Amino acid sequence: MTRLFNSAALVVSFAAIDQIVKLLVVRTMALGEAIEILPFLALLHARNEGIAFSMLDGFHDLGLAVISALVLGFVVWLWWNTPASRRLTHWGFALIAGGAVGNLIDRVSLGYVVDYIYFHTPVWSFAVFNLADSFITIGAALILIDEFLVGRRPKASEAAPAKDKG
Repeated sequence: MTRLFNSAALVVSFAAIDQIVKLLVVRTMALGEAIEILPFLALLHARNEGIAFSMLDGFHDLGLAVISALVLGFVVWLWWNTPASRRLTHWGFALIAGGAVGNLIDRVSLGYVVDYIYFHTPVWSFAVFNLADSFITIGAALILIDEFLVGRRPKASEAAPAKDKG
């Protein structure tokens, strides 16, 4: 029960942080308004009617919400079936689920996702995204790190036996 409560608390926390920042953007910036933070970073109030990086833009809102909910369900299933010892993976799944919930709230309530983080240079720019997208990306990176770097360490039972010094 504690595992379930802690997991739910993490997801709710990440989704709440995302929603609070989006609310601040919507209430303080006009759609399309940009505020330069650094020469390569701006806050830009935008709407994303597709999925990550505007893919599937124009796809029916309900369809995107259903796809998002199904993917979220699959992530939760994977998370629940991951051994408790894989802490980095659990943090990764919490970030992914929290980000997915944050974007799903937008998709269901608004019909689009509020985006606002904009990396750019005079000759290049990256897609506008939000904190939920960042949570999802960081979560996926943590899972990959755990799987391919941390998880590959030999377990004590698999370690080579110590050489006899006698």
